[in-house]
Amino acid sequence: MKESLNPAQKKAVFHKDGPLLIVAGAGSGKTKALSHRIACLIASGVEGGNILAVTFTNKAANEMKERVGVLLSGMTKNRPKNPRLFFGSGPREPWIGTFHALGCYILRHEGGAIGLTGNFSILDDEERLSLIKEAQKDLVIDPIQIPPAKVKAVISRSKGELIDPGTFRDNNFGNYFYERVSSIWDLYEEKLSTATSVDFDDLLLKPVRLFRDRPDILKKYQDRWKYLNIDEYQDTNHAQYVLANLLAKEHCNICVVGDVDQCIYSWRGADFRNILAFERDWPGSKTITLVENYRSSEFILNAANAVIANNKERVPKDLFTSKKGGDRLQFFAAQDETHEAVYVIEKIKELVEEGAPLEEIAVLFRTNFQSRVLEEEFLKAAIPYRVSGVRFYQRKEIKDILAYIRVALNRNDLLSLKRIINVPPRRIGKALIAKVIGKAELGASEKQKVEPFFAIISDIEKVILEEPPSKALKIIFGKTGYFDMWDPDTEEGETRIYNLKELVNVAARYDNIQDHIEAMSKMLEDAALMSEQDSFKENKIAVNLMTVHAAKGLEFDNIFIVGLEEGLFPHASMEGDDGVSRGEEERRLFYVALTRARKKIFLSFTFFRKIFGEKRTNTLSRFLSEIPAHLYEGAADDNKIVEY
Repeated sequence: MKESLNPAQKKAVFHKDGPLLIVAGAGSGKTKALSHRIACLIASGVEGGNILAVTFTNKAANEMKERVGVLLSGMTKNRPKNPRLFFGSGPREPWIGTFHALGCYILRHEGGAIGLTGNFSILDDEERLSLIKEAQKDLVIDPIQIPPAKVKAVISRSKGELIDPGTFRDNNFGNYFYERVSSIWDLYEEKLSTATSVDFDDLLLKPVRLFRDRPDILKKYQDRWKYLNIDEYQDTNHAQYVLANLLAKEHCNICVVGDVDQCIYSWRGADFRNILAFERDWPGSKTITLVENYRSSEFILNAANAVIANNKERVPKDLFTSKKGGDRLQFFAAQDETHEAVYVIEKIKELVEEGAPLEEIAVLFRTNFQSRVLEEEFLKAAIPYRVSGVRFYQRKEIKDILAYIRVALNRNDLLSLKRIINVPPRRIGKALIAKVIGKAELGASEKQKVEPFFAIISDIEKVILEEPPSKALKIIFGKTGYFDMWDPDTEEGETRIYNLKELVNVAARYDNIQDHIEAMSKMLEDAALMSEQDSFKENKIAVNLMTVHAAKGLEFDNIFIVGLEEGLFPHASMEGDDGVSRGEEERRLFYVALTRARKKIFLSFTFFRKIFGEKRTNTLSRFLSEIPAHLYEGAADDNKIVEY
């Protein structure tokens, strides 16, 4: 086991007692070190059941289980064939899983102490939103004025900060919006309790509350898990941070692994200051830094080091690799987003001719809407691809708006009618929807509810008749109130709004068709045909299209990072009230993008890009100039990037 570890990894693996901080740079073998550490603790005589290991994704947890299982198989006879099913199932085995799985495990066994039976249900996001809507309806709170999606975001954020409804109410007394949220939250919690259910955030909040209220139960788990190992510590929110500290407080054998430079989830509540405060929280702790990168070539790594060095809030370190040289970074300045997508296609064709597998190629972008033009060019070129998450024309917000247009053009499209008659919420219940769909006779009060909707549909029909598609869409957004459903200050809301704006760019292609009805119908037809390519695009031997956030934890031989323009990457949101820290997070996001690559990186920028149907003139992303010129292919000096 020792032979496969470098000197820094060995120090981390063989450190046994006392708090330990492992600062692990990108691609430095942190999962390997953590897996070996768990196996080493057991080899040193620690009972497996006294070890807890927590990470953030099931994928990472399963990988750790597999690695530890393989390592232990060399020490112990009769190990199970599938260690994923075995870990945590017995008192003598390490418990390895995600934070939320840990919270669920504790509540299943101890929830009775806070009035929660062991057979509770866990609500997913859709069910959670549905329950919030139900509470809002019961309280007769206007869902247009107080959008349920915003309510859900506020409740989730508050629970992550361990704020209970009472404290939230006291902190926001006199604020109309938050007072309405507080009332909804109270009833939402009642409905959760009645249904013997919890939401995802409760899986962290309730164990902390349980441990604080019942020190005897906390002591039980402190004595069980005497050695804590926490991966991706920079991504912990306040609830996770407190839960970990409570469990480790008795024996102080806490080992955390993380890297401030890779903290990119502040919008989920992640606080990189948790890792910066580790030495203060745990006096006498030891810090070990893993800086040998096993993933990327020298040129790629030097570029990443140069970029991230511009951040102030970090633990200084310079990654190095034994993979000397390699290919320099390639830069391309495109006229517009279509030109950029064509460039990506041509470079991919070259890579394939050189023998690169499609699945070892990834195209990364800052926001989801950028995938649309890329998807279209991939289809034209007949290159298999897959998109992480939902494809552009299959996204809820896109399907909703297209459904409005379909109903305006075809009143008999009952499927589309059913989809949007109560979106945004209009207090049109399922029974009434069924009567409308069935064309049954409506009472006076029922007509009063549905007539405003059909008035909107009639207005949309007139707009489509009179205006070109791109202008019509902007008016439709206003008439439907669809934009107001989403909170632009949340990641979900921002993404959905950007996707809707990108739909305007799509519509602009049809503006030159004189007959506006024909133009909009053609757009609907093309969108429908494109969505039928799903089976083709799901081929596993395919190029990967994804946001940089989705790429965290993955690696590929060849990486394209597109849209490197000020206002897009870095995103315009960094210029807000907290511009400095947001700017640093954007730089960390770019650093993560760079360090996904093993062999080659292609960077691109567009002079012009359509945003919300308007052509925008762009300037180069500041991150491009932070990469030393000699690391670019064809650069002549050290003062500027490639001439274009």
